[in-house]
Amino acid sequence: MNRLIYLIKRVVHLDYSNMFKIAKSVSKKAKKNTFFIILDMIYCGIVYQAGYYDYQEFEFYNLNRAERETYLTRGKNNEIVRLFNDKNYFHSFENKVEFNKIFSKFLKRDWMFLSNNVDEFVMFFKSHNNIIVKPIDSTGGNGVEKYTYTNEVDAHTLYNKLIENNQLLIEEYINQHPDMTTLYDASVNTLRLFTFYKDGQVYFLQAILKIGNGGVIDNFSGGGMYTYVDENGTVFVEAIDKNDNVYYTHPISHTQIVGFKVPLFQEAIELVKECAKVIPEVAYVGWDVAISKDGPVLVEGNCFPGVYQVKPSLSNKKEGLISKYRKIMNIF
Repeated sequence: MNRLIYLIKRVVHLDYSNMFKIAKSVSKKAKKNTFFIILDMIYCGIVYQAGYYDYQEFEFYNLNRAERETYLTRGKNNEIVRLFNDKNYFHSFENKVEFNKIFSKFLKRDWMFLSNNVDEFVMFFKSHNNIIVKPIDSTGGNGVEKYTYTNEVDAHTLYNKLIENNQLLIEEYINQHPDMTTLYDASVNTLRLFTFYKDGQVYFLQAILKIGNGGVIDNFSGGGMYTYVDENGTVFVEAIDKNDNVYYTHPISHTQIVGFKVPLFQEAIELVKECAKVIPEVAYVGWDVAISKDGPVLVEGNCFPGVYQVKPSLSNKKEGLISKYRKIMNIF
């Protein structure tokens, strides 16, 4: 029944124009008829709960049935969330101010909620010089901006703008580790670290490295890219963006992505394992962690962690995450 409800919602809210756009793009890449691709997308949506982004990103057009079954799709990911994440606790992750209060000791930086006290804001801004501002309930990096202090007059003007835009969460800017800066210096490049909490034990699932590309955020939806990190903290495959572009080196910094070693990686894993114990009712979480010059710091937690898997054409093995998740979660 839950699967049927999910499919109905997908059909109702589907962006069909974007679906056809992606189908045409896939058709050219796969050298297959566009109408066939659309029909196959629909089939994969019904059988594997795969959205059209799943179809493109995980190259379902080049996979057989057995290979397709190994991939964690957005529908199956939603099923994990439904089974293991109590929605009564979602507010603790979705409200960024509440999240910062609960996980304050893991943030390791100053922050404030923008109130009616403009002098408090100006003092905070002046003392930290660089700040990040966020709406308290946005997703995908929407409304996240960086500002540098110049003078009190401009700070007062910014205060009024932030109040008007509902950008009420103010954080000290994270000075990232020099090694992370070499990748791309205009954004804080973060790790998405997946954990699963079960019977008093925290399981570390996988690590994704998100990298900015032309903006101040590293989010996939905001123009950034992502790649994969092995158990030693080393990137082992090219990065991709939402337009299906592949990057061996960064197009702006020209730093080689494949082979990049994330500093303090094991310390970052230990950080999120401690975070995972705070709200055990939300068992499946994707934690965003930055590597600052002083060590790993928590950025945010996602109770809908997202779907990340190595693109089949970039790997010698056409296999997704299902087998790994099945062993730990005992599902699928």
